[in-house]
Amino acid sequence: MTTLTDAWDWLADPAHWSGDDGIRHRLLQHLVLTVVCLVISCLIALPVALVLGHLGKGGALAVNISNIGRAVPTFAVLVLLLLTPIGRWGDGPTVVALVLFAVPPLLTNAYVGMREVDRSVVQAARGMGMTGRQMMFHVELPLSLPMVLNGVRIAAVQLVATATIAALAGGGGLGRIITAGFNLASTPQVVAGAILVAAFALVVEGVFEVAERLAPRWAGGTR
Repeated sequence: MTTLTDAWDWLADPAHWSGDDGIRHRLLQHLVLTVVCLVISCLIALPVALVLGHLGKGGALAVNISNIGRAVPTFAVLVLLLLTPIGRWGDGPTVVALVLFAVPPLLTNAYVGMREVDRSVVQAARGMGMTGRQMMFHVELPLSLPMVLNGVRIAAVQLVATATIAALAGGGGLGRIITAGFNLASTPQVVAGAILVAAFALVVEGVFEVAERLAPRWAGGTR
């Protein structure tokens, strides 16, 4: 309990919240990195998953290929990228490594969600004269939205937890608090940094849980 108490005292110290190395600044950096990587991952994975899910072709191959990324540690990918020309692009290696990490759950969930749409509904839409594009955006996507958002939630939470590796490449974020704690041999600071990451991940989880609950209502409003 002493360590947790000391960590709480560290978090409660106003001096640790201000400045370029303060919690507020590091939290903002972590948020920006997470959002940027999530947006890029969605732009890559979701169009592919939605189109393949609509067509019902090539999806299994795409999902299996994307899942290979889960077998490769993100830290190992980051180290390899630092040895390439990408390593000279500032946060480039971190962004690439995190995007590769976030793509599999996005691609898998969106594809599965599209394929699990009731085929009788799709056939009825086709019988009404809807084009393929209209069916995808006005029937299949709204019905698969909860599953798509579930994939986004998983990717977002994983990104929040994994974005701490940015500190190992000289980047910002909450990981800098943890690495600084190790450098200073300050266990309370390390624990405090871990608590901040865990709390941030729980907040993100809660936001997407609410979004998933509202998804059927949004979908109903699109039809």
